[in-house]
Amino acid sequence: MSGKVVVNRCMSLDGFIAGPGHSMDWGNGRALADFVAPDDVAQVAAATGAVLVGRRTWEVGARMKAEEPDSGDYPFSGPVFLLTRRPLVPPDPNVTILAGDIGEAVATALDAAGGKNLEVLGADVAGQCVQRGLVDEILVYVLPVLLGDGVRFSAPGLARTDLEPISSTRSGDSTILRFRVREQSRRPG
Repeated sequence: MSGKVVVNRCMSLDGFIAGPGHSMDWGNGRALADFVAPDDVAQVAAATGAVLVGRRTWEVGARMKAEEPDSGDYPFSGPVFLLTRRPLVPPDPNVTILAGDIGEAVATALDAAGGKNLEVLGADVAGQCVQRGLVDEILVYVLPVLLGDGVRFSAPGLARTDLEPISSTRSGDSTILRFRVREQSRRPG
């Protein structure tokens, strides 16, 4: 059985996946791990075989990790693919740079997932994947905060995408929502 392409997002109740300046600080220095039960995060990570992330999300995550090295540890240990046209400086031997067509990037990363899920992170990359019909599921951690401004869950201009609710679960102080994408065009490959 092959894995699924899963867009994974944290979101404030008012629909932002990051605050102003792309900040992923969810208030009082709190990160996702402060809101969600550790077993639920571990379960998602265990089902994930590879991660495809956009450059801006990568940079925000790297900045957060530099500021607080012990924050936000995600119990995932698989290949990480960064969709960008610019090399990392300094290079990271644990990251594979992909550039070009989003369909090819998803196919490469999904193949590397080894039958597990491909987790897609980043607003722009996720939007490209949804537009091209490459997403099987959307997983959203709804956090109990109103940010008022920031990066919206989906960019303006994204075409209507019908979703089928799979589950809604309380986890710590958050609610985890899972949706299956109903209308999907063909996958690459």
